[in-house]
Formats: sequence, C-alpha cells, structure tokens
Amino acid sequence: MNTTLRILLVGDVVGKPGREAFREIFPRLREREAIGFTVVNAENAAGGSGLTGKAVSQLLDAGADVLTAGDHVWRNKEVFDFIESQSRLLRPANFPSGSPGRGSGVFTAAGGVEVGVINLLGRVFMKPIDCPFRQLDREIEILARRTGIILVDFHAEATSEKEALGYYSAGRVAAVCGTHTHVPTADERVLEGGTAYITDLGMTGASESILGRRIAPVLKNFTTGLPAYFEVAGERPVLEGAVVEVDPATGKAVSILRLREELTG
Repeated sequence: MNTTLRILLVGDVVGKPGREAFREIFPRLREREAIGFTVVNAENAAGGSGLTGKAVSQLLDAGADVLTAGDHVWRNKEVFDFIESQSRLLRPANFPSGSPGRGSGVFTAAGGVEVGVINLLGRVFMKPIDCPFRQLDREIEILARRTGIILVDFHAEATSEKEALGYYSAGRVAAVCGTHTHVPTADERVLEGGTAYITDLGMTGASESILGRRIAPVLKNFTTGLPAYFEVAGERPVLEGAVVEVDPATGKAVSILRLREELTG
C-alpha cells in the first residue's frame, strides 16, 4: 500500500509575532498531523512587510522547507543580498525576465519524495505583472520532468482570479493555495482531477488585529482618512494554513484540511 505525503501550507507570516507563532506552533502540528513537507508564505515576515536574512533564517530553522513570497518581496533592499543564493526562498515566477531569484523549484520531502513548488502573483487589483496563467504552464512543463507532485502558492487579491487559476490547474498540480488577503476562506476542496484548492490560507500572526496590524491606527485611517503608521500587532498569535494529503504515486491530492492553531502557554 502506498503511503501518502502530508503537506502543510502556511498563510502569510506577519512580523515577529508571526515568526514566533510558527516556531512555537509548528512542532506540535508536525507531530500531530504527520507533516512531511512545509511551505510558508514569508513575504511579510520582517516588520510586517518584506524579508530580511534574519527573518528567512528563523523560519527555515523553525522547520519550513520552502518559503514563498508575493508583491512585497522587494520591500526591504536587504533581500537583494541573499535571494540569489537562498535556494529555499521563492519569489513570484511571473516577475519580468531578469528579476533576481527564482519562482519555482524542486525540493526533497520526507522519505526522499521530490516536491515541486511554484510561486505566482495575481494581476487583478494589483500592479502590472506578467500573466500568471501562461507562466504556470511554463513552470509545470519544467517541474513535471522531475516530479509528479507540484504545489502552487498564488499570491493574489481577487477571489475570482484565484478560483480561475485553481480550475485552470485542475488535474495538473497537487494543490493551488491562495495567499495575500490574510483571511482564511472556508472553500477548501479537492477539484476534479485531484487538485486541492483553497482561496486563501489566512495569516500567521496576531489574531487580535486587522490583517496583523494594531487595530487603533487602522481604524483611525478608515474613519478619518488621515495617514497612520500600521504597527504590527502581537496579541493572540495564531498559525493559519492547510494540510494537503497527496498520493506520491499519482501526484494527486487525496484531501485538504483547513487549520487554525492558537499559540498557548
């Protein structure tokens, strides 16, 4: 009998509280859910927006196998110092040709199983970028030469665009999981063809917040229209994401389970 591979995909890590939440919560999740591979969206891991070498190292040391990013990946200039050399950090593959870093890769999971990961960025309500659908085709063609298990982190604003990419990918990848909006959606399902799908994984950071930021300044901005500094919040940290169970023999998803774990103690 073939043993399935259980994969954890983690929603956007927001600042230090998010990094600490992942470090503290992940070990129990890994044991309880028998996790064999973990993908973490880290584009907001440093100060709530962008990446630093310290933030990347902390998440990898805490157990993440691969880090993905999004539209804020270039926010901290420090990222240019390490994105070429850090093979376990991906940025959206549909940035224009010549952008530093890589948008996909093949990595080794538990038991020596190879897993492909693709990072893509949406275009609806976001800055102009190359077509994620056409880029997906190119990335699948490359990764499929090495592995039948392919995961997609689609960092996008519009739910319609995320669903469209999910159906466009159906039967060709093991999972399409949306990130970016920081609020988990209740639409997890396995699409026809064996592709697990969820519109948004949610956020790993302070749950007593507005998208990981302190409530008061965000409310001030909405109610007065005046500028405010959106400081990262730290109250009631949670880890949000999903566990996708994949059959290594076929590369198809068997199930998807949405998770929300609070930091206790």
